[in-house]
Amino acid sequence: MKLAEKVRVLAVSAGAVTAVMAVMASQPVMAAGEQFFPALVYRTGPYAPNGLPFANGFVDYLKMLNARDGGINGVKATFEECETGYATDRGVECYERLKGKNPPYGATVFQPLSTGITFALTDKAPKDKVSIVSAGYGRADSVDGKVFKWNFPLGGTYWDAADILVQHVGKLQGGLDKLKGKKIALVYHDSPYGKEPIPLLQERSKMHGFDLLLLPVTHPGVEQKATWLQIRQQRPDYVFLWGWGVMNSTAIKEAVATGYPREKMYGVWWSGAEPDVIPAGDGAKGYNALVFLAPPGQGQVHKDILKYVYDKGQGSGKREDVGEVLYNRGMVSMMMAVEAVKRAQSKYGKKPMTGAQVRWGLENLAIDAATIKKIGFEGFMQPVSTSCADHGGANSGSVQAWDGKKWHVTAGPYHSDLQIIRPIIRASAAKYAGEKHVPPRDCATDASN
Repeated sequence: MKLAEKVRVLAVSAGAVTAVMAVMASQPVMAAGEQFFPALVYRTGPYAPNGLPFANGFVDYLKMLNARDGGINGVKATFEECETGYATDRGVECYERLKGKNPPYGATVFQPLSTGITFALTDKAPKDKVSIVSAGYGRADSVDGKVFKWNFPLGGTYWDAADILVQHVGKLQGGLDKLKGKKIALVYHDSPYGKEPIPLLQERSKMHGFDLLLLPVTHPGVEQKATWLQIRQQRPDYVFLWGWGVMNSTAIKEAVATGYPREKMYGVWWSGAEPDVIPAGDGAKGYNALVFLAPPGQGQVHKDILKYVYDKGQGSGKREDVGEVLYNRGMVSMMMAVEAVKRAQSKYGKKPMTGAQVRWGLENLAIDAATIKKIGFEGFMQPVSTSCADHGGANSGSVQAWDGKKWHVTAGPYHSDLQIIRPIIRASAAKYAGEKHVPPRDCATDASN
């Protein structure tokens, strides 16, 4: 080839390379991608004493994963907090603001930590293709994944909790048949949260012949004198407490003032944390509450959080609060969302997951004993296994008592009686499906399973 021809060929080649580079430069540079977790929190207001430790455990777990593992299978986990104050309207605003962040993947899941917000988002989630995880709260009927495709009340529902409490007091009496003629008072937060256990308790009341006294308490729960006057007059054999925030400690103080034995008080698992009993001082001794998913204390995962987060000055709260009831529950709630991402990655690849892909992971969770040990939660987590038909994955709980300094598990684990609960779930889910025109899925043929 002559020199002139070589020069022409080189010029054409250089021009082609320049053109390709120009096209590449005109395209946006795509980041590697992140897994974004919205954090609906309440660090202010009357519910802050309970909202704070949960939020701290929730985000500390993500911080630890990034520092220790580089994220979730190499994908960095990010989060953004949005203050709801436990108000439903503010929770919906947070949802609308955060659902589209981190394009093209969007939000991973939403965990409202509010039954009211969960109710409000249930109709929105299917359109936005993002799941609502309500571990131990929310709609009890959303266990039915055939109707509630995007809701996941992981670990247990309020119908499970109410059923376990009835089983426990029945055992104390010498059998469920011995509840006949007894009186149980439900002191509950007058909101969707507090009203959730009522259908199950009414069913159990019919079955066993005990009287059910329903005593609603107005938000935020600091005024309960009229409620406890009724308790003093009615003298129930047991009081079930369905409170949250300052309502719980106020109830215990009022029990002290009216002379109601704390040994006969049983709180749901959201009424059994340190902020609920410490303000009542010695008067809280003997008070009981349910515990599920994660008891208080520290294990291997806490050691990793202290090492990779708190030792570096990046902890969300106080070091001494790591391991408290609500801290652990927030941590476990985030862990289950992370495990759903991992499960989705096993099908779709080790990359950021969309909300729809994570929904598949949530519906196919298999957090068994081996997994629990591997991720450092041994002793702090019960197995959870979900399916198309079962979006709860577990239905057990234990009873713990406060000795004035710490909680002690005193009974259990109990498992809720699904023969009683399932018909109630089916009926409630069918009613919702009819009202909202939601065709139930056929789990045998649904391709999204």
